[in-house]
Amino acid sequence: MSQFVNKTVEDIKEIILAAAGKAVAEGKFPGEPLPAFSVEIPADRAHGDYAVNAAMVWARNLKNAPRKIAETLLSYADFSGSCIERFEIAGPGFINLFLSDRFYAGVLEEIEERGEDYGSSDMGKGQKVMVEFVSANPTGPMHIGNARGGALGDCLAAVLEKAGYQVSREFYVNDAGNQIQKFGNSLSARYLQIYKGEENVPFPEDGYQGADIKARAAEFAEIHGDAYVEKSEEERRQALVDYALPKNIDGLREDLAAYRIQYDTWFRESTLYNDGELKAVLEDMKARGLTYEKEGALWYKATEHGGEKDEVLVRANGNPTYFAGDIAYHHNKFAVRGFDRVINVWGADHHGHVARLKGAMDAIGLDGSKLDIVLMQLVRLVRDGEVVRVSKRTGKSITLKTLLDEVPVDAARFIFNMREPNTHLEFDLDLAVEQSSQNPVYYVQYAHARICSLFKNLKAEGVEPRACSTEELCALRAPEERELIRHLAGFTGEVEAAAKAYDPARMTRYVLELATLFHKFYTACRIKGEAEPLMQARLALASATASVLRNVLGMLKITAPESM
Repeated sequence: MSQFVNKTVEDIKEIILAAAGKAVAEGKFPGEPLPAFSVEIPADRAHGDYAVNAAMVWARNLKNAPRKIAETLLSYADFSGSCIERFEIAGPGFINLFLSDRFYAGVLEEIEERGEDYGSSDMGKGQKVMVEFVSANPTGPMHIGNARGGALGDCLAAVLEKAGYQVSREFYVNDAGNQIQKFGNSLSARYLQIYKGEENVPFPEDGYQGADIKARAAEFAEIHGDAYVEKSEEERRQALVDYALPKNIDGLREDLAAYRIQYDTWFRESTLYNDGELKAVLEDMKARGLTYEKEGALWYKATEHGGEKDEVLVRANGNPTYFAGDIAYHHNKFAVRGFDRVINVWGADHHGHVARLKGAMDAIGLDGSKLDIVLMQLVRLVRDGEVVRVSKRTGKSITLKTLLDEVPVDAARFIFNMREPNTHLEFDLDLAVEQSSQNPVYYVQYAHARICSLFKNLKAEGVEPRACSTEELCALRAPEERELIRHLAGFTGEVEAAAKAYDPARMTRYVLELATLFHKFYTACRIKGEAEPLMQARLALASATASVLRNVLGMLKITAPESM
């Protein structure tokens, strides 16, 4: 909750507890310990701005009917000096409270005072959290799933930061293991085909077929000519990987930077091999009795720790599996770098990997419950109502890069965050570029631009906004004004809810509703031409709205234009 809203809720709790204390002192209530009660916002604001369930929760302890308890509490409750204007008892004993003008003025005063900091919370208490997301295989370009994962992971990290966590964004570079072996084999075959012909050099059955592999091999040939044709397969493959892999990784960095994503750490899988960390973790697992050998391979007793079947850690040829590397990598996250919580954003096709990895953390003495996996469903691109798989411009499959050639970054980041991660997302390419209120990001940005234009036009007429007194802000009593202010007051609560649920889509929903409520207010409540005090109060409300719009869009790394 915002500081002001939080204080209001705490005041209500103190008033109710003080009333109970007075009732006990005068013999109306027995001196029994009383359980905690809640102060909540009713679904229907006609029933009040807050609802207190103390009478319901205390009925058993006080051995009385909830409604009778509520009547007694309200007979002793002193709401003077608080933001509560009136109260009533509803149903079997809910205490419904209605806010005074002072509350609405206080929300606007807090927004004005805190500015960019408004919406921030200390919920996270500075806990050290890592969000690992995208981590695309560097053997090829990023696909549309990575585009959704990038927007989702980056915005989740921003929400957690706003909620008071110390957040680190991380990209895990798979630059070792089986996929790099396949990458090298694929490059080597394409390189040899340049000089010997495709018909004379068979391509590996499990090789990477992408055009990018051909392009990298051709670049290498342009530099080195046929110098590596007669080299050993191992030397040729290593030279091609040493050339192509850094270029691919640089390409990932560039594409993600264009998407406004900057990582704190690019963690290379190869460091786990080179530093001996993977070997040390495997030795520790052996010492804990977590492994056994079978048919020349090293196996992990996964079934004893939540897995559906035992897993190979080291193949018979001596090569560690991806799962072994993953265990070592997460050991590094917790035991070496000391993160309090780790969040991985994965595609839904990895769901079978969740339980076994969390179980492995428990098995090696770390707390698997501190590892959270956000599973992300597939994206379907549509244009003219039809599913799209190729770029209109290039005729090739749509990657993150080709998507951003067609769609503004603002639209991509917003639309990819409009659904919960575990729901399928349909991305309408036509809508994403449309400049109308049908385009959700345009609609929100237009609200901000509209406010900026309002101030600019008034300034041209010699009208400057000024600080308003509490009494002037208390005059904002129209239903549209109250509804807008209540929504502004809920911003911090939405940030906290999004952080708890790992659901940054709550932010896009919140800001869309904010834009809607502003447009509704702006249509219903005249600003220009009103008496000066009311005009200034409404300008203060418009200014507060613009401030919160900027705060939300800033979290999403989306621009807040001043004109459109």
